[in-house]
Amino acid sequence: MSLVRFLPIPSDRMGIIWSLLTVQGAIVLEYGPAGTTHYSMGLYGGLGLRFQNRLFTTHMSEDDVVMGDVTRLEEAIIELDKSYAPKVIFVVASSVTAVIGTDIKGVCRYMQNEVKAKLVAFEQGGFRGDYSVGLAETYKLLVRNLPQKDAVQEAGVYNIIGASAWRYRMASDIWEVKSLLSEALDLRCNACLCCDTSVDELQAMGKAQVNIVLGNEGLAAAKYLEEKFGTPYVYAVPYGYSGTVSFLEQVGAAVGKAPEPMVLMRIKMKEKGMSMLSMFAMMGGSKPRQAAVKGDYDLVQGVGAFLEQAGISVTHKMCAHSLKAITEPVADVEAYAEEGEWLQEIRELRDTLLFADDVALTQADASNTKVLISAPFMNGVVATHMPFMGEKGADFLLEQIQGYYQK
Repeated sequence: MSLVRFLPIPSDRMGIIWSLLTVQGAIVLEYGPAGTTHYSMGLYGGLGLRFQNRLFTTHMSEDDVVMGDVTRLEEAIIELDKSYAPKVIFVVASSVTAVIGTDIKGVCRYMQNEVKAKLVAFEQGGFRGDYSVGLAETYKLLVRNLPQKDAVQEAGVYNIIGASAWRYRMASDIWEVKSLLSEALDLRCNACLCCDTSVDELQAMGKAQVNIVLGNEGLAAAKYLEEKFGTPYVYAVPYGYSGTVSFLEQVGAAVGKAPEPMVLMRIKMKEKGMSMLSMFAMMGGSKPRQAAVKGDYDLVQGVGAFLEQAGISVTHKMCAHSLKAITEPVADVEAYAEEGEWLQEIRELRDTLLFADDVALTQADASNTKVLISAPFMNGVVATHMPFMGEKGADFLLEQIQGYYQK
């Protein structure tokens, strides 16, 4: 990892743990020093995750590290199973156990006969990449280990894959997506990976009529479910009015149902109303119409496309993580190996509509119009009813564009 002045990009291990903490009925056990787990709790709390009696650590002594003794891990698994009776115990490697090569999968294999809870091992310890890699690995391991084989498909049921708790206002986006699918197609959500779901919902994933992928990291998991259960998937992230209409039409096609015409008409009417932006452009005088977006891959793609549809040139599409876990990334979305690279570009922006995280916004010049849209964020309270996706999300983005022209 290169030196950073502000906040380092979370590792794959962090992405795994914050995703697993959203699964109700399960416990996360990290095999490593207590300090490693304790240090990360502040981040999980900031994301609104509940980890009391959900996140545990075995701790490790120097002897455990040197001798490779896994007695603490074995005893912790048995104690948690007896004390809390979880349906699943996720055993996660820390950076220390990843370095010394502890066979966590092997331990879980022979300990499975000693406990009632299902044991699922995650051996990534923070060295395989950033959080996007961890998200992809989490989705894949969950769908390979938890869905029951005998699930019977039910009409009108869907799963969401790729909803990361790291995304700013992800709960708001999920609320909006569920509302739209209920209103336009009369569909209901079963499991949501990984944003407030449960072991029972994950076990019932096979009953879904369609899987909806809201993050590129979830594509591999969706493809696996298609192979195992024959469930089709739709990879479409509903940013902007036209993006939302396309999303509803694609999901409708997958379940063999046309979206409610009045819903589509309402959204399309708002899209036509974007022609009013020319008036705001004239009010802005000779101000250049340009924007920059920094955040997760799909957010940068979707918000950037909406801005361009509104007649704004997007000069920078800045991905906040590597593109290692992204399937076929587009050429105009750029990832940065060094913090200093994106900082320099942010600091050079002038009179730009900037959608980014709190760190980037604090470093941007005051002449820019700044909108918080991605993590990391510093505020303690995050709205659960103010999305960026869907119809309401497009309403919000449009308001920011209008405010930019009026500034």
